[in-house]
Amino acid sequence: MGAIEHEGYRFEIEYSVLLQKGALHVYRNGKFIDEIVFPFRGEKPNEQQIEALVSEYVEQKASGRC
Repeated sequence: MGAIEHEGYRFEIEYSVLLQKGALHVYRNGKFIDEIVFPFRGEKPNEQQIEALVSEYVEQKASGRC
């Protein structure tokens, strides 16, 4: 899994199979601004789960809820 670019944000994915935890590191204009931590099962995070987290984050920022 590589980085995701969406609405001016860059999301870099990091995960640990051993701990079954993942994180999305959020950047804007090359500057770190946030970290989204999430659990997952199996060998790697589900791509749909990642896409949903990215979409939710961008929607919250757009609506001013974050």
